[in-house]
Amino acid sequence: MTSSEPCACGKTTRRADDQKTALAHRLSRIEGQVRGLQAMLEKDAYCNDILIQSSAVMAALKAFDLELLRAHLHGCVARDIREGRDETMNELADTIGRLM
Repeated sequence: MTSSEPCACGKTTRRADDQKTALAHRLSRIEGQVRGLQAMLEKDAYCNDILIQSSAVMAALKAFDLELLRAHLHGCVARDIREGRDETMNELADTIGRLM
């Protein structure tokens, strides 16, 4: 679970290729949904139809978040707890707060 460039926090996560591929496919689908929203707006689609599509995008992002959070719990968080890094619990609580 890693990227070649660390995030602003300086941490990286090395992900299995299949997990990375699955997450990337989800994001690609979400990107397509957002493009669909833009097209609907440009075509003056009915407000309610755009709102329903927007709701679908948000649900897809929440599903992406849940999948990534599940992997984070089983991987990064479990490892840090085993290694005695209790500060990870505060980080996790902050993250869950943002997701809520």
